[in-house]
Amino acid sequence: MPIPALIGAAMPLIGKAFDAIFPDPAEREAAKLKLLEAENQGKLRETEVALSAILAEGQSPDPWTSRARPTFLYVMYGVIGLCFVGGVLSIWWPNEVAEAAVNVGQLFAAIPDDLWWLFGAGYLGYSASRSFDKWKGGAS
Repeated sequence: MPIPALIGAAMPLIGKAFDAIFPDPAEREAAKLKLLEAENQGKLRETEVALSAILAEGQSPDPWTSRARPTFLYVMYGVIGLCFVGGVLSIWWPNEVAEAAVNVGQLFAAIPDDLWWLFGAGYLGYSASRSFDKWKGGAS
């Protein structure tokens, strides 16, 4: 369990200890404030470490690493375009297009649900971290 979580969990006990150690209310509040500042600094350090890995990935010279999100979107645009083309082709070859759609559906159904959830969580996490970084004025 990380240190800030331990401090947060122990806060009621620490508050009682402060009441016993610091009988003066001003000293007690100053000590509590210092403790909260230390807890916030710990959380900030954890966030900085997590974001540094994401930033290093985004600044990678490897185009497959640094452009993962746009590449995925381009692939999805291609899939949407192929679906449109398939719809037009089904005017002349309805049986073949229907069979192709069934085959593609079976291929997607063969992928385990856990992998879909993992992909979704990873993609959303990456997108959220990049958006947060742009919002904070970091990398573009």
